[in-house]
Amino acid sequence: MRADPSTFDALSNFLMERGSPGVVIRKSEIQAYFAKSGENGSIKKDLRCFLRGISEIHPETETPRIRWRILKDRNWNSSWHRFFRPQKVGKAFWVTPPWATPRTLGQRQVIIIEPGMAFGTGTHATTRGCMEFSEQVAALFGGTEFNALDVGTGSGILAIALVKLGARKVWAVDVDPVALKVARENLRCNHVQEKIHLSEAKLSRIKKSFPVVVANLTAETIIELARSLESRVAAKGFLILSGILNPKAKQVINQFAADFKVMRRKREKEWVTLLLRRR
Repeated sequence: MRADPSTFDALSNFLMERGSPGVVIRKSEIQAYFAKSGENGSIKKDLRCFLRGISEIHPETETPRIRWRILKDRNWNSSWHRFFRPQKVGKAFWVTPPWATPRTLGQRQVIIIEPGMAFGTGTHATTRGCMEFSEQVAALFGGTEFNALDVGTGSGILAIALVKLGARKVWAVDVDPVALKVARENLRCNHVQEKIHLSEAKLSRIKKSFPVVVANLTAETIIELARSLESRVAAKGFLILSGILNPKAKQVINQFAADFKVMRRKREKEWVTLLLRRR
């Protein structure tokens, strides 16, 4: 896909969220691989819709040009290994793929994530922002256990991080069955499956409230789910939101302004992560 470099970060995030195990950026081109499946038509449709949204946010840029090509069989999973190495996230974590081990651990905990068909490997600004704010929120509990809700869990990385930060129980929901399958394996690899309840239930079906709610989605989805997200946050609870392109951040904040105060706002490249607290 040929595109303006200013849109690379948003496009890379979207392509990986839709199932590409990684992307390659060369000059003005992004290359992404998708396994052949019955969902390819849906991926193409979603990508065209996303590109229209990018054009609305960046009307000054040239409309990206898409080219699809069927490739010969090869071991793509192995070929993507070189793109994923252990990395530090916040002050608390090393995030590593299963085939690599950090050389020095220090006081950091290790989270093992299999890069693949669900978004959330710790490499993206939105995931890092959510993990860093989760770390800050957990510190405010002073060692007291808490329950949490992870909306759109993807690979399960945020739910795993919350458990390692002291959560007694995490409800992790996602409407994508592929994401739940990947998340389940990641929970097993990190030995936290007993503390995380995975579910494909819609947010509106969850009746509990939580001291901590995390939602790494998109600005449009957050706005659509705003009332449901609000009602899931307990009194004086925390709401961490990400997946928000900077031009949309004010619109998202306004959706929660009546009942929530913005405690922190982190911007990395085009992405914004918000830490809100119920008044």
